[in-house]
Amino acid sequence: MADFYELLGVSRSASPDELKKAYRRKARELHPDAKPGDAKAEAEFKEVARAYETLSDPDLRARYDRFGEEGAGAAGGAGFGGGAGLGDLFDAFFGGGNSPFGGGGGRGGPAGPPRGQDLEVVADLTFVQAVFGATVPVTLRTATACTDCDGTGAGQGTQPVTCSECNGRGQVQRVRQSLLGQMMTTSPCARCSGTGQIIVTPCPTCSGDGRVVTEKTYQVDVPAGVDTGSTLRLTGRGAAGPRGGPNGDLYVHIRAAAHEAYRREDNDLVTDLPVSIAQAALGTRFTLETLDGDEELDVPAGTQPGREFVLRGRGVPRLQGRGRGDLRVRVQVEVPTKLSDDEAELLRLFAVSRGEHVEAHEKGLFSRIKSAFS
Repeated sequence: MADFYELLGVSRSASPDELKKAYRRKARELHPDAKPGDAKAEAEFKEVARAYETLSDPDLRARYDRFGEEGAGAAGGAGFGGGAGLGDLFDAFFGGGNSPFGGGGGRGGPAGPPRGQDLEVVADLTFVQAVFGATVPVTLRTATACTDCDGTGAGQGTQPVTCSECNGRGQVQRVRQSLLGQMMTTSPCARCSGTGQIIVTPCPTCSGDGRVVTEKTYQVDVPAGVDTGSTLRLTGRGAAGPRGGPNGDLYVHIRAAAHEAYRREDNDLVTDLPVSIAQAALGTRFTLETLDGDEELDVPAGTQPGREFVLRGRGVPRLQGRGRGDLRVRVQVEVPTKLSDDEAELLRLFAVSRGEHVEAHEKGLFSRIKSAFS
C-alpha cells in the first residue's frame, strides 16, 4: 500500500495548506474528466482522495503517523470501505468475535447485512457558486431499499430465517495449530454470506437482494470556498446495503467553471485592469465590477504596468476557517498598435519634449503642412 504522503507528493511535516495544494494539484491531474477512460489514473485519483481525507483530519493524521493506514481507522476515500483498527486485528487472532476480514458487526454479536457501496458523482458549479457556496442538485443511479419487501429480501408473507450454520452471527470460528500454539480465526459464514440470515422465499421484485436500482436526486449544500478538486462526503447517501444493510457514503467531486474576468490564487481573487498610456500617466477612476458589487478604484497618475491594487476581504471565503482572501487588481497598460497620423505626430512631439529618441517615420499631415510654410 502506497504511503499517503508519497501519494500526495509532500513531506511528512507538510502543513495543512501544503496538503490542500498538493491534493488539488493531483486531483486536477488525475480526475476522470481530465483523463477519460484511463483506469489507472482513476484508481490513483481515488487513492489520492483517501490519502487527503486521512491527512487533512488532525486526529486521523496523528493515528496514521503512529500506526499506519490500519491505525487511521475508517478514513475511507471515494469508493473504499473503512480500515480495521488494531483492536480488531488482535481479536481476529486471539478469539474476539469480530474479524476485520469478516462481514462486520459488533464484538461477539450478529454480523448483520453488509454495508452498501460508496458512490461518486461530479457536481458542476459556476465560478460564483464555488466562491460563495450554493445548494445544487446531483442525480445518480443507485441501489435503494426495495419497497415491496421493506428491504428484507423476503417474499410477501415471509421473513428471513436465522442461519443454522453460524446461528445468526454471520461468522464462524475455527481453531488451528501454529508455531505459537492454538489460534482462533474468524471468517464470514459461507452459507449466509455473512448476513446471519437465509432467504427461503425471495422477493420477486428484488430477487431476494432487498434492493432495486433507481435514479435519485440529492440537494447538496456546497460550502463557500470550494474549488475544482474539492470533494464533499455525504454520509449515508451512497448505495443501500443488501437485505436492509446500512447505506454507503456519497462522494461529491466539485468541478467549478472559469470566470471571464476573475481567477483564483488560493483564497485570493485576481483580475487584470486594462488602462491606456494616457490613463496610466495622468490618472483616472474606474468602476470595477466585483463579485460583491461595484467598487470605485482610483488609479493615480504615474501608475506603472503590473502595479497591484488590493481590496481587502473581497476574495474567497476560507474553507474551515474565518474571513476571506483579498481581491487583487493588476494594472495592464495597453500600448496602441494603430495610430492616426495626428496621434503619431503628437506622440513624437511628446517624445521630443522629453528628450527621448524615437525612430524616424514619414511625416504626418500636420508636419507636412508646417514644412510647406517654413
